[in-house]
Amino acid sequence: MDFAASPKVVDLVERLEDFMRSHVYPAEATHRAQLAADRWATPPVIEELKTQARSRGLWNLFLTHSDRGGGLTNLEYAPLAEIMGRSPELAPVATNCAAPDTGNMEILEMFGTQEQKARWLDPLLAGEIRSCFAMTEPEVASSDATNIETSIVRDGDEYVIDGRKWWTSGAMHPDCKVMIVMGKTDPAASPYRQQSQVIVPMDTPGVTVVRPVTVFGYDDAPHGHGEVLLEDVRIPVANVLGNEGDGFAIAQARLGPGRIHHCMRLIGMAERAFDLMCRRAHGRVVFGGPLADQGVVQEWIADSRIEIEQVRLLVLKTAWLMDTAGNKGARIEISAIKVAAPNVALRVIDRAIQAHGGAGVSQDFPLASLWASARTLRLADGPDEVHRRSVARRELARYTSD
Repeated sequence: MDFAASPKVVDLVERLEDFMRSHVYPAEATHRAQLAADRWATPPVIEELKTQARSRGLWNLFLTHSDRGGGLTNLEYAPLAEIMGRSPELAPVATNCAAPDTGNMEILEMFGTQEQKARWLDPLLAGEIRSCFAMTEPEVASSDATNIETSIVRDGDEYVIDGRKWWTSGAMHPDCKVMIVMGKTDPAASPYRQQSQVIVPMDTPGVTVVRPVTVFGYDDAPHGHGEVLLEDVRIPVANVLGNEGDGFAIAQARLGPGRIHHCMRLIGMAERAFDLMCRRAHGRVVFGGPLADQGVVQEWIADSRIEIEQVRLLVLKTAWLMDTAGNKGARIEISAIKVAAPNVALRVIDRAIQAHGGAGVSQDFPLASLWASARTLRLADGPDEVHRRSVARRELARYTSD
């Protein structure tokens, strides 16, 4: 395993870091002010950042192994996604590398027909529209996808969809034009062949975005996490992704890269918190000296650096495995990082909050928002417990032949 950055990646890292310094970080205050004026409109600063990112060649870098994207491997994309994670509300959107659009674009690229790609993938890649992904349901434990109850029933040349979804991230966005819905087309089939995924335009009759679901009180406007009601929603049969019964397999294909992208960005979030903590330690005086002189603070800083480096190496190994052995060959490592990265980020952010005292939980620093995002990622794309079970089962299976 060689994790050294190629000249191409070194160049992209330098361009991205310059973009972050010159445009993204300075735009954070403007973004907050524009959102305060209208929570559910696209802040004008976003379009300005997107224009800048495109002009610098920092666009669609997430789409690995495809000539539609940046032509990068997962390993090459890792340091770039980490840098974007330092400003999670702005940088991924500015570079068209934000979830859930990234996952939706990936599965449209892999499973979409030419007509589906022309109608939905091309405008998503151009940053002209946004999308959402409707999988989780309030009435069932959706960490087990076989529980999903939304029905997709064929009626001639149409599917009729009925169900209720929530945590449909992006559904509130004013530019969200399309939703990918997972539901059951054949409840009598084997558990992993019951589900299908279908493309539903947001303006289809019967689609109702009920409300935004908040995260520790944050509404994540204008993106939002919508509760969506689907009542007698009719779409053409041609809107199915892949074939009927492929829904579970498509979900797994989508979630693998999505999970590692979250983990890459989590490292960036941890690094942002670490930087703030160190600056605070040098700049704050307590009991007659800088906070940095306190042994407990030095311990926080040492432990944070050690943990960040450990989880970064695990993420890089996972990315390398995805590139060399495929997503299936990296299943255990993907589960491992999905547990490790959010928990490390949470510990680092929590220490940074403590170092800031009351300011750490205020709106004057990004720490409270970073903590809420990282805590959510212990649930999103599968909770810790499910991923721990996957790792344990694989490890235990090695001993069954003894």
